[in-house]
Amino acid sequence: MTTDAHTRNGLILGIGAYTIWGLLPLYLRLLHGVPALQVLAHRVVWSVLLLAAIVVAVRRVGAIRVAARGRTLALLTASATLIAVNWLVYIWSVQNGHVLEASLGYFINPLVNVALGMIVLGERITRLQGIAVAIAAAGVVALGADGLVSGGGAAWIPLTLAFSFGVYGLIRKVAAIDALGGLTVETALLLVPATMLILTAQADGSGAFGQDRGVDVLLVMAGAITAAPLLMFAAAARRLRYATLGLLQYIAPTLQFLEAVLIFREPLRPVHLVTFALIWTGCTVYALGARRRMAG
Repeated sequence: MTTDAHTRNGLILGIGAYTIWGLLPLYLRLLHGVPALQVLAHRVVWSVLLLAAIVVAVRRVGAIRVAARGRTLALLTASATLIAVNWLVYIWSVQNGHVLEASLGYFINPLVNVALGMIVLGERITRLQGIAVAIAAAGVVALGADGLVSGGGAAWIPLTLAFSFGVYGLIRKVAAIDALGGLTVETALLLVPATMLILTAQADGSGAFGQDRGVDVLLVMAGAITAAPLLMFAAAARRLRYATLGLLQYIAPTLQFLEAVLIFREPLRPVHLVTFALIWTGCTVYALGARRRMAG
């Protein structure tokens, strides 16, 4: 495969993943009556079953077993923990009327990607891109300052989402295993605690599964809805520069922002307007810097 085709495929996969994530709040709102931990547990369990079927079908069991050892297994253990934290915070945010803050977290995430790309991977950015990052960072500072003044608010939501997913993406980029193998191992590592949580909830009568056929279908669908974009993202991360992947990130939070304001009717506070304005300005400047760099 040529370099251009490799990059083009990465762009298609990345755009697809972020579009699915951008529409995810609409799906999670349908599960508003299911506790966030149970939603997370079902995402894990049904994802494992789906991925196991795929792995067996494409005859990758042996290759994945060989790859998931030593340093790679340690990295995947860390990435599994990070994605579990990310999922839980995101599910809780959607269910509790904080889609706006969640979308902000994924607007901030590219800043984390750029920083990690520079510090860990040695990627370089232009002066214009550096200015863009500084502008967007000012938006983050504004949000943090408001959180301190108001007693904390929900500033922890965007920061947790941004850093957990940023570090997760970096680990998946450097781990010596492909997208399917990595995600299969990650979810398998989470399977035992997820299963125990579901069984405990079912035993004490608080379990959501089996109470409503529609909810059961939505919980089972969580496997495909979880696995598909993560597979696409992991594959895209291996084909694209980390900074480029960061630019595609804005698809998801833009969709989430529109859903929060237009569908869920969440209130826009002044600090949100200031923060989003600064971050969107930074995004535009960064994109211009990336375009000039490619043209040069």
